[in-house]
Amino acid sequence: MTNVVYRSAQAAQSIVTQYRQVLARWPVASKELTVPTRHGATFVIGCGPETAPPVVLLHGSQANAAAWMPDVPLWAERFRLFAVDMIGEPGLSAPVRPNLRGDAHALWLDEVLSGLGLSHAAFVGTSLGGWLAVDYASKRPQAVQALALICPGGIGRQKNFLLKTLPLLLLGSWGRRKMREMVFGPAPKVLPDALLPIASLMDNIGKAVKPRIVSMPRLTDAQLQALRMPMLAIVGGRDVLLDSADTRDRLRRNAPHAELCFLEEGYHFLPNQTERVMAFLDRSICMPGV
Repeated sequence: MTNVVYRSAQAAQSIVTQYRQVLARWPVASKELTVPTRHGATFVIGCGPETAPPVVLLHGSQANAAAWMPDVPLWAERFRLFAVDMIGEPGLSAPVRPNLRGDAHALWLDEVLSGLGLSHAAFVGTSLGGWLAVDYASKRPQAVQALALICPGGIGRQKNFLLKTLPLLLLGSWGRRKMREMVFGPAPKVLPDALLPIASLMDNIGKAVKPRIVSMPRLTDAQLQALRMPMLAIVGGRDVLLDSADTRDRLRRNAPHAELCFLEEGYHFLPNQTERVMAFLDRSICMPGV
C-alpha cells in the first residue's frame, strides 16, 4: 500500500529511528502516551506538573513534537504540556491524512483530548498546527481556553509557493537550499549543540516526506468574530507561504481583542518566541499559586 506520508518504507524507518533518538533527549521529565482514535493511534508527550493548567501543542506540517523541544523547559515550569504528533505527519501517530475540510480533525482532537482526560485546554499551534487550533476553537469553543498562534494557517490567504518556486526544483541541491531559505530564512552559521539533533531530524524529514499539496480552509469573518477566548498571533512579514498582512488585518477587523505581533523581518519559521508565548499563557490561563 502506498504510504501517504513517506516517499519510501526505508525513509519511514530512518525517520522513526532518528526521531526516537531525538526524543531520548527530551529536556524535562516526560511521559509518552498513545491515544486510540477513529483514525488510529495518536502519540503524545506529556510533561510539566500534572496539576498545572493544560496546554496542547500542535506542530506544523513536515514536523513532529520535537519541534517544541526548545520551548518545553520554560513552559513546563508552569503548565502541563501535551505535545501531540499530528496524524499524517512524520511522527509516531497514524499515517493518515483526512480531508482538512469538514469535521474529521475536530472529531480526532475530541478523542485525543478525551483520551488525555481533558475537557478543555489552551492551545499553541504553528502553521498547519495553527490551522488545527483555530479550526478546533471555531468548532469547539468551550474546549479552548486560549489560542497562541505562530504563523497560523486558516486566517490569512495561502500563497502559491510551490508554483512560484517550481523552477528551483530543477536546480538540484542548490535550488532546494534556496527554497528552504525562503521559508526558514538564512541558516545560522552556528547552531547550539542542543539544537543540532533537532535540525538534522528536520532536514532529513524534508527529504523523506511527501509535502501536503492542499489549501488550508480559512475561517469566515463570522467564525473569527465568534472566537472570544484570549488570542495571540505572531506572524512574519516575509512569510512566503501565508499572507501575514492578511492574517493581521482580518484579526484586527474580526477579533480586535487578539494580541498581534507582526515581525516585519520574520519568515514562516519564527524561532525564539518562547518567552512571548509564556507571558501570554501566564496572563491568560495561569491560576494563582501555580
